[in-house]
Amino acid sequence: MSKPDGDPNVVEGEIVDDTPTAAPAIPSPPLPDPDYSEGGVPSFDFVRDKIENRYTSSLGSVDVAGLGTENTAEALDKKIADRDQAAKDRLAEIRRSMRGE
Repeated sequence: MSKPDGDPNVVEGEIVDDTPTAAPAIPSPPLPDPDYSEGGVPSFDFVRDKIENRYTSSLGSVDVAGLGTENTAEALDKKIADRDQAAKDRLAEIRRSMRGE
């Protein structure tokens, strides 16, 4: 693009600042997953929760699989209540044995 005075050897442009810009920030390393140690070992709570979830899912799938047969929703509710009561009774028995009763 030539200057308006008509001289073809003169070119318009803009001044560019030559000062260096700041170096790009280095991102901080990602934080480790709270369920794992620095070495990649899962925590006890993480493993326990995973096992409990799988166990509960397996019990649920067995219950759901039996819905189409002689098992009704009421029968399954009774089985669940009985299982919960048996678990409570067993826990009470374990606690008594730990106290030495």
